[in-house]
Amino acid sequence: MNRTPRWPKFFGIVVAVVIVGAAAYIYWSKRSSADPPRVAPTSKSGKGSQSGKGAQGGSAPIPVVAIQARKGNIGVYYTGLGAVTPIYTVTITSRVDGELIVVHYHEGDLVQKGDALIDIDPRPYQAALTQYEGQILRDQALLDNARIDLARYQELIKTSSIPEQQLATQKALVTQDEGIVKSDQGLVDSAKVNLVYCHITAPITGRVGLRLVDPGNIVHASDTTPLVVITQVDPISVIFTIAEDQLPTVLQKMRAGQKMTVEAWDRDMKTKLATGTLATTDNQIDQSTGTVRIRANFDNQKSTLFPNQFVNARLLVQEKMNVVLINTAAIQRSTNSTFVYLIKPDSTVTVRNVNIGTTEGNDSEITSGLNPGDEVVLTGADKLQEGSHVTAQLSGGGQK
Repeated sequence: MNRTPRWPKFFGIVVAVVIVGAAAYIYWSKRSSADPPRVAPTSKSGKGSQSGKGAQGGSAPIPVVAIQARKGNIGVYYTGLGAVTPIYTVTITSRVDGELIVVHYHEGDLVQKGDALIDIDPRPYQAALTQYEGQILRDQALLDNARIDLARYQELIKTSSIPEQQLATQKALVTQDEGIVKSDQGLVDSAKVNLVYCHITAPITGRVGLRLVDPGNIVHASDTTPLVVITQVDPISVIFTIAEDQLPTVLQKMRAGQKMTVEAWDRDMKTKLATGTLATTDNQIDQSTGTVRIRANFDNQKSTLFPNQFVNARLLVQEKMNVVLINTAAIQRSTNSTFVYLIKPDSTVTVRNVNIGTTEGNDSEITSGLNPGDEVVLTGADKLQEGSHVTAQLSGGGQK
């Protein structure tokens, strides 16, 4: 018996299932697109969610800190790196040979000119002085006797009692003895000077450093090691450099007799150490750096400046009077402009382009763009744009 194949029946079932699935997909797609959007539920008070409030009510005012432009004075400074340099520094060495027996100072003392510092054993030089004084007495006696004989011979020659040769010999002997006495006097004076050199005193008023040679050592006039170093600390100077392009302005003011103020600041430019005056400039420009050295003198009664200390020197060349100033932190910069956010009476901000003059410390001079009393944003400018509504608090207190 022949059987009929079953595959056509199976194929028909598969096709029917596919058609039904496609119809269901199309139906549900159309229904989903036709459904209205859901509305966020409201609270019992009738208000919507926070996101709904933001969408319908607009953005809140931005809190900022403001500052007012003001009139004031600002200085124009030339700044340079410098070092504290004593006006006088004396390196004391021995001028005689001998044993160092006494040191009169303490390390770090402030000594006055003429104060005793060091004593070297004077006994060898005292003995030499005694010897030379005895020698000059003997030679002086010989000279006196030769002069007496010369006077006698001068009388005898008148009566031809002695030959002229004897008189001439006696004159030469007197001259010889005078030379010997004069030589002896030089030896006496030299011995006295050596005695003075044995007692070393301070040649200037200043501060002594550490002791470099201890008592008991033999020192020599040829030694290269000094006995002590004295530096003048009051007044004291600072030597610093400025650019060669700034030199003409400085020289012009110096020729006009103007006394120019110089400030000395610490390494971090946070503390002003002293205020002095410009003294002089160097006589040549350093071609390798394009700078010139300048010396300024400072009163240093409190020893705030220390020799060889590194400082930042600021030379005041001009003081601008009654200019418009604002805090430098309020100034904003873009690639092609410098501006501030000016707060208008309606508590909105507008971008105001400004021109900057001199900047000194936290203040900047505004040459155009602002008037005294204008309020500008000091902090919080990163959140602002043209027309932003702000709540401003003046720096130092006060609400706008």
